[in-house]
Amino acid sequence: MIGRLAGVLLQKNPPLILLEVHGVGYEVDVPMSTFYDLPALGQPVTLFTHLVVREDAHLLFGFLTESERALFRQLLKISGVGPRLALSVLSGLSVADLTDAVTRRDSARLTRIPGVGKKTAERLLLELKEKLAPLTGAAAAVGAPLSSTNEISHALAALGYNDREAIWAIKQLPADLLLEEGIRRALKLLSRME
Repeated sequence: MIGRLAGVLLQKNPPLILLEVHGVGYEVDVPMSTFYDLPALGQPVTLFTHLVVREDAHLLFGFLTESERALFRQLLKISGVGPRLALSVLSGLSVADLTDAVTRRDSARLTRIPGVGKKTAERLLLELKEKLAPLTGAAAAVGAPLSSTNEISHALAALGYNDREAIWAIKQLPADLLLEEGIRRALKLLSRME
C-alpha cells in the first residue's frame, strides 16, 4: 500500500494531479477540498494516499490531511459507495461539514452532492453515525490532536474493541498524552470494564 507521497506538483487537472516523486510521476485523484489547498505548480507537496486495486486498474487517491483520508476509507466501507462517490462526497463537503450533516441527520445536504440520491444519503447517515465519532467527536471531546486520537482509536480497533468502547476510553484520557502512553492507558481502562 502506498500511504504517503511527498514530491513536486507538476500538473493540476481536477480532480487529477500529477506528482513527481524521485523521477516517477504519480497520477493522483484528489477531492476538491484538497485541490483548492494545493500549492502552485513546481512546489513541493505531501499527500496521504489510499491505493485502490481493481482488476482493470490501480487508482491512487490523495488527501492533504489524515482526517480526509480516514473519512474516505470509512466511506468505502459503506455498501454501494465506491471510490468515485467517496471522492465526490469529500469534494462536496469538508470533514467538519459532513460530520455536522450526519449529527443533524441532514439528508438534504447530502443529496446536493452529485451522485448522492435520497437512498444513498440515508445510508450514509445511518452508517456514518457511529463511524465519525472516532474520527472527530472523540478528539473534540478530549481536546487532543485529531491525529493522536485517531491513532489510539485505530490501535484499539485493531485489538478488537468497538467504536463505542474506543470513544469511551479516549474520553477518559488527559489531552497531553503521547501516543504510546495513550494506548497503554486506554487498554488499562478497557481491561477494567471486562
